[in-house]
Amino acid sequence: MDTQLKKGLLDVCVLAVLRGGESYGYKILQDVEAYIAMSESTLYPILKRLEAAGAVTVHSREFNGRLRKYYALTERGRQRLEEFSEDAREFQRIYTLIADGGKP
Repeated sequence: MDTQLKKGLLDVCVLAVLRGGESYGYKILQDVEAYIAMSESTLYPILKRLEAAGAVTVHSREFNGRLRKYYALTERGRQRLEEFSEDAREFQRIYTLIADGGKP
């Protein structure tokens, strides 16, 4: 997959996982990897970028004697998912054109 296209999709994949409720880094990584490959070194910059954009919030909570960061989707994050859904419908029409060899 094209690197630039994948980069944009990964942000939305993280938001989609968080739509199900707050989660922590390793669990987010597992959930996303069920659909698309991602490494920890890719995930954490995405989470920071999404937090800076106001798409997710973060708070720490103790788990087994260690602090764990939990991420949650914000209203802005939900809006971004909705915008992507609209774009995805357009991508689907374009894909259909390409897959069908330009036949209407």
